[in-house]
Amino acid sequence: MAKSSARQRRTEGRVMHEFKHGELKSGRGGRGGKVKSRKQAIAIALHEAGASKYDSKRKNRSNRDKTERKEAKGRTGQQEREGKAHIGAEGRRESSRAQGGKNATKRTAAGKRAARSRIRNSSDKTKAQLYKKAKAEGIPNRSKMSKIQLENALAK
Repeated sequence: MAKSSARQRRTEGRVMHEFKHGELKSGRGGRGGKVKSRKQAIAIALHEAGASKYDSKRKNRSNRDKTERKEAKGRTGQQEREGKAHIGAEGRRESSRAQGGKNATKRTAAGKRAARSRIRNSSDKTKAQLYKKAKAEGIPNRSKMSKIQLENALAK
């Protein structure tokens, strides 16, 4: 078998770390319970790293890409337990403005959208006030409406 890449070795190391600390789970979404067998842990590590000899090259690439997405989102057992946003995050959290970081240099795309939304939706009335007015006018389905929907319904 070919020598694994640095990325694959790092993923294998992370999975084995999870196994050692009792965080590694098997099955879809971890519903299979904790992994107790070292052999099974190694098999999972190779599968996640995309280095399994039982999968095709295409399936290995797919597995590796899926793992990279999982690590980037902070959804591995290790990251969830340690409270880290992504692999390589210093301290507890990635310091982005979206997560309330003080020393973030760039605003994230989600942060930009949220800021635009706050500016666009800055109405002088609260949702409760709009709801009360909608109730007085007898607008149907008002309880399921958002603040913007209430504003639009009252504007008609």
